[in-house]
Amino acid sequence: MRIITLTILLINAILIIQAQNYLIDFAGTGASTNVDSVKIENLSQCTSLIIAGTDILNLTATVGISESGRYQDQVSVSPNPSSGHCSVVFDATSNNYVCFGLFDMSGQVVLQQKEFLPQGHHTFQLVGIPGGIYVLKIESGNFLYSVKLVSNATLKGSHVIKKAESAIHLDDQKNISEPREMKNMSSTKSIIGMQFNIGDTLKLTGKSGNYMTVSMLFPNQNQTVTFNFVKCTDADSNNYAVVQIGTQLWMQENLKATKYRDGSGIPNITDSATWANITTGAYCNFHNDTSEGTYYGRLYNYYAVADSRKICPIGWHVASNAEWNIMEMFTDNTVDTTALGGTGLFIGRMLKEGCNTRWQYYDSTAGWNSAGFTALCSNFRTTTGSWSLAPNNNHDDSFWTATPYNSNMAWNKSFRWCACDIYNIFIYNRAGSSVRCIKDQ
Repeated sequence: MRIITLTILLINAILIIQAQNYLIDFAGTGASTNVDSVKIENLSQCTSLIIAGTDILNLTATVGISESGRYQDQVSVSPNPSSGHCSVVFDATSNNYVCFGLFDMSGQVVLQQKEFLPQGHHTFQLVGIPGGIYVLKIESGNFLYSVKLVSNATLKGSHVIKKAESAIHLDDQKNISEPREMKNMSSTKSIIGMQFNIGDTLKLTGKSGNYMTVSMLFPNQNQTVTFNFVKCTDADSNNYAVVQIGTQLWMQENLKATKYRDGSGIPNITDSATWANITTGAYCNFHNDTSEGTYYGRLYNYYAVADSRKICPIGWHVASNAEWNIMEMFTDNTVDTTALGGTGLFIGRMLKEGCNTRWQYYDSTAGWNSAGFTALCSNFRTTTGSWSLAPNNNHDDSFWTATPYNSNMAWNKSFRWCACDIYNIFIYNRAGSSVRCIKDQ
């Protein structure tokens, strides 16, 4: 009996946790304080949406429990379904501001209102609700009630929510702070819903003009996500998203530049024999396909990486072996930075792209991308000018570091389809690999 009781309590606890709702809003700092848009990618479910930077993201976890099930003892609506008019009864657990939000099934705000309420029992009237299915959320700093409403009204009315009993006098509101999430929920903002489970990893890409910044989020509370916008624009006017990993700011995309920083061109070498013999800077697109370079970035020989004209955007440089090591140890402390070959128990999974990917992998080696690095399966070019040797040419990638090994070779990092590690090795300068730049200190 004790085991059964504990099991039931555990299941109930899990259901309660999974029924959490979190409100996420956005701000900008650095080169811009405006957020034009935010792309939200749920890397655990491989779903995504794009919202305005002024919108509020409502993460709703509903797995294992109905929307109203958790709160059925604390809020009631009658009649439900209604003809557009119904009573809402609930308990406020403290003296505080309470926000009422009525949302249609697309997540758009139908009605929103804020009241200061004393602790205790309250009744409100919803009037003039158009026909449809809605979610009513009643939220304060220490409680959130949610219930589904159905209206069978055939005519559109002036929908309002009004108290059925007098609210507390304004003089009694002294020294009561307004919760942050209530301040941000103005009627000019839309609240956009997204299904979410506790433990999911979210990748948020904030955009402001030409600036793009990635922020990784593991939600467990209402919060503001602040994007630090930093310029990262190469000589071709390509603008790159950036991501903070530990103390370092990395380009979150592979370099696409076809020019050095001074505007002089980097030769595009398509012929295999020429590629195998050239000893000056060059780039190519994988399989000489320009669409590969557009999405996956260019492949460069080391001579281009080491050229004094520089290939990274102003304020950025090709990451050295030591700088890669710092990121590796921050991401996975099982990495041996002195090792040749594969090292680290799970760094490959943390850095490899996980959704909408052409990586081919075992279930045990698929990318999580939990650090936001987004290592693409960009492939490589060999010293003979042939393309990557993995099956079907679409299983691996490699990255140059700025650190030479000797006059003919340089340190290189790669991720493999069949492993969870990072592969440290030195390779010949004539090979073609991807490049990631890191912000100057």
